[in-house]
Amino acid sequence: MMTTLVKTFAAVALVTLGSITMAADKPEKSMVNLSTANLAIGQYIEIITEGQSIGLEQLFASDFNQKVQGAHAKTNSRSELINFFKKQKGERLNCKTTTQILETSKDYAIAKVIMQFDSFTKIDIVTLINDKGTWKITDSVTSYK
Repeated sequence: MMTTLVKTFAAVALVTLGSITMAADKPEKSMVNLSTANLAIGQYIEIITEGQSIGLEQLFASDFNQKVQGAHAKTNSRSELINFFKKQKGERLNCKTTTQILETSKDYAIAKVIMQFDSFTKIDIVTLINDKGTWKITDSVTSYK
């Protein structure tokens, strides 16, 4: 009886270990649903405020450009921004976020993303295009109050 019990526990342990290993080997889902401008803006907010890294390459158009306005204006390319967000994976910002769609049509949209922190506000004006049924962000202008 003791031998059967030991064999049963060993089998359960191997099955559990195998399941954990298989789950760890699963690649992270890299595609997200960006079939509407609202879904794309929602994904953008998850990336910038929740540290989400899924769909980064899919969300930003190949010619994406970010301009940060302030005392020292700066421009960031698509690859610079994607690398930054990959490093921030899992980092959550402590802010309240609101969104306003300023303009929309079948092929483009302009949105305002407001992130209210305790001591300042970050505002992104985001331009999106409909690229063959997938909405992508082409530009972002960031300012601070």
